[in-house]
Amino acid sequence: MTTPIVPSAAPISLPWIEKLIRFDTTSFASNLGLIEAVRDHLEEQGYASTLTYEPTGKKANLFATIPAADGATQGGIVLSGHTDVVPVKGQDWDSDPFDPTVREGKLFGRGACDMKGFIGVALAMLPEMKAARLREPIHFAFSCDEELGCIGAPYMLDDLKARGIHANGCIVGEPTDMRVIVAHKGINAYRCRVHGHAAHSSLTPQGLNAIEYAARLICFIRDQADAFRGEGPFDEAFDVPFTTLQTGVISGGIAVNTIPAHCEFSFEYRNLPGVDSAPIIARIKDYAAHTLLPQMKGEHPGASIEFELLATAPTLDASEQAAITQLVRALTHDRSVRKVAYGTEAGLFERMGIPSVVCGPGNIEQAHKANEFVTLAQLAQCESFLRKLVHSMSCAP
Repeated sequence: MTTPIVPSAAPISLPWIEKLIRFDTTSFASNLGLIEAVRDHLEEQGYASTLTYEPTGKKANLFATIPAADGATQGGIVLSGHTDVVPVKGQDWDSDPFDPTVREGKLFGRGACDMKGFIGVALAMLPEMKAARLREPIHFAFSCDEELGCIGAPYMLDDLKARGIHANGCIVGEPTDMRVIVAHKGINAYRCRVHGHAAHSSLTPQGLNAIEYAARLICFIRDQADAFRGEGPFDEAFDVPFTTLQTGVISGGIAVNTIPAHCEFSFEYRNLPGVDSAPIIARIKDYAAHTLLPQMKGEHPGASIEFELLATAPTLDASEQAAITQLVRALTHDRSVRKVAYGTEAGLFERMGIPSVVCGPGNIEQAHKANEFVTLAQLAQCESFLRKLVHSMSCAP
């Protein structure tokens, strides 16, 4: 068993990260307490923030700029992180997940790894950013609802586009063990509702079994998954080197002796960069509309199948020639090509025309689990990385 390396002194970011963890920003709750605390702190330091709210007004994104020495606010680098965390219900924690605890060189708490660690480090580096004579600005972009499918950040990005704000690069601080991630898959999540007709189970010709037709559609989705797994295309740099599909939730029926009138299920697919996501859902919808639905209407004319898009986030495929890729590689001394199956908001920034990479403290294997943690060594490494970043952007020799 390897003894964890513990910094000789606590990371300077520790108080900030602990403060952020104490805000319960589980995705079904509001994140405004955290966002407003960050906004107020930035305001005290002389920096204005722009908040963009999602439709309910209960959650917001924050965007703030530390200008260059000459006052420039365009260009520069974005430090991006999401403020929401996944639920803790049903998990067996050894300590209160919203009361951060340090033990054995690790900081435990919900979001410590994913990804309040990175946000806290960025905020702790503010005095050094402020003292530096920056050649170009540094921006903070802290989002909501990433864990629901990256549905919060687009409100912020639309606002930036409307205000004509652009940046030269973006670092998304998801947990990567401070290693550079240059590509990830896209996320596409849907809900499907199948409507049949109820009848007593002894009178099956009088009903239309929604569960059975939903099952046929689910099997078709599995067939698409098997085709990608067997035929590709493949990218062996990914941990899962092909596009995947899977059904995650299903419900339907009211009793074993009643033909179910309704069945609902949710499915997702994660496409490799270069694999167009649109034809995948088009094939699924085409099978539903032209194979299943005619059969269903032959049994009951009121039959229907509906699809609802729940979340979508684009792939990331960073260019090795992009300045941000080369800079982050130089600062981390990491030249390995790494690509991951999980999604981030980096693809959203990339689609907006802001070249992006993913690099942050912590290990993704610790995310979403009971006793989530980030090591103090990783936080110290992230502080060193951002300190080098600030220095590289400084006018000072």
